[in-house]
Amino acid sequence: MLQYPQIDPIALQIGPISVHWYGLMYLVGFAQVWLLGRWRIRQGKTDLSVRDLEDLIFYCVLGVVVGGRLGYVLFYKPGDYLANPLEIFFLWQGGMSFHGGLIGVLVVLFLFARKQNKTLLEIGDFIAPLIPLGLAAGRLGNFINGELWGRPTDVPWGMVFPQSGDSLPRHPSQLYELGLEGLALFALVWWFARKPRATGQVSAVFLMGYGVFRFLVEFTREPDAYLGLLTAGLSMGQLLSLPMIIAGLLIFVLSARKSSH
Repeated sequence: MLQYPQIDPIALQIGPISVHWYGLMYLVGFAQVWLLGRWRIRQGKTDLSVRDLEDLIFYCVLGVVVGGRLGYVLFYKPGDYLANPLEIFFLWQGGMSFHGGLIGVLVVLFLFARKQNKTLLEIGDFIAPLIPLGLAAGRLGNFINGELWGRPTDVPWGMVFPQSGDSLPRHPSQLYELGLEGLALFALVWWFARKPRATGQVSAVFLMGYGVFRFLVEFTREPDAYLGLLTAGLSMGQLLSLPMIIAGLLIFVLSARKSSH
């Protein structure tokens, strides 16, 4: 059994201004998207310019924040926020949804693609390999905050999280997600994208890979107390991941058929 290392969530304090590790992880995530995107541009993986990449990152930041927050409100706590709608804007209280953020990003990618006279999947194929390391940074932020802990376990690396309100050893599910949704997914999508692929297939591998990894990790992650387990004993994260897997599979198959004609 391990004890959670108490980490101060505040990385830097300057007078009344606090810089939190979680916010820094978002900056790290978007910074690596910029660096990897520049590398892919230099390698001729797209005809987008560095200026286009910077515009795309700016729009994606908006998509992540707005979509992630609205997704959390609609998927996880609709009743609470319906009763207190102004709290939707209280971002400092936490509460973001990956699946909502993904929808937000898809919206801005669609609008950006139209502006560039490209398809959504063309833009998606360029940016998909850049995303997983950003997700890894976000999960590291979750671990530093001591949030989103796992279910009770008797594995040797079970960790006691004081924030959970008990002394039970739990799965460090944030680190599982860092490893699977972050590092393993990055290796998979980056490897797959190294060669020319039919339009949409890189995006499809990302969708399927994230969906499968998130679905599996959710078996070790403590369900949200206000939701618990839902249909067929699955968590909300698992139910939201299933459409990603199905969509990725359909895109992959259809793009393969289209390219063979």
